[in-house]
Amino acid sequence: MNDGWFERRTRQWTEWTPQRLVELKRDTGTTVSLVVPARDEEATVGSIVARVREQLVERFPLLDEIVAMDSDSTDATAREAARAGARVHRTVDVRPDLGHHRGKGEALWKAQFVTAGDILVFLDADLVEWDTHFVFGLLGPLLEETGVELVKAFYDRVLDREDARPTHEGGRVTELVARPTIALRWPELSGIIQPLSGEWAIRRSLLRELPVPVGYGVELATLVDTHLSRGVDAIAQVGMGRRGHHHQSLHGLGAMATELLAVADRRAGAGPGTDTVELHQYGTGGKTMTTEVGVVERGPASRVGPPPAGHGTATGAQLAGKVAGRC
Repeated sequence: MNDGWFERRTRQWTEWTPQRLVELKRDTGTTVSLVVPARDEEATVGSIVARVREQLVERFPLLDEIVAMDSDSTDATAREAARAGARVHRTVDVRPDLGHHRGKGEALWKAQFVTAGDILVFLDADLVEWDTHFVFGLLGPLLEETGVELVKAFYDRVLDREDARPTHEGGRVTELVARPTIALRWPELSGIIQPLSGEWAIRRSLLRELPVPVGYGVELATLVDTHLSRGVDAIAQVGMGRRGHHHQSLHGLGAMATELLAVADRRAGAGPGTDTVELHQYGTGGKTMTTEVGVVERGPASRVGPPPAGHGTATGAQLAGKVAGRC
């Protein structure tokens, strides 16, 4: 672990109030976009957007826009997010000239083309135990220190099981894949308490220079690439208390683990030579289950040209003059 990094760059959300952050935002002239990637989250996305809008737009003008990225939902996710006050984009409709991939990372990558904030804050749409400090707590280090470019949330996890006890563990994929990989390859990042947390904030100027895996590897890739390009002191983490979320099946986690290993291998110079990997898993009686795991990575957004005439959606530059008051 980097000597002294943990003490320098680990904070708690209680160190800031929304009022103080609004003052810092005004003093620095910074704009902020909240992005909520969602796929089939009609049960929770509306309440999340409504709560954030009420507290961090209407009561405290901290967010300049709330954007929901609907990632191939088959339910009413888009309707519920829009009804709650988000501007909704279907991922497939954003820059269609660039093609489309399924996955969370694709939604976050394409969000760069339909937002305009200097800082992008990402908030998962499946939260069941949370509050708006998950958003404003991430902004503290970024608004206070120009040298901080990426902020990760950490929390005690509360799983959706009967005892509902909080745990300091980071999740099965974190403990079995992410932490060992970091320890072996990038030990300077070992102080990151939850490297795969879905709540994080980043300066647009950094994100647009990074490659982005289209799936669940986006969090690990962003963390490692920030370290490699900017140094570990460009990263901070903020404690958020408790977070409740759903528990995924073990087979589903296998696909996530495959994506993480592909991210790590690429950055170690031994990445897969194809865009998909066949993952073979086995059920009762040895029944074979084969999953095609996508390991595609989008190139840096800074290298993407404008859409062809009459094609695509508004770019961040076109939206920049309209951010204030959008919410």
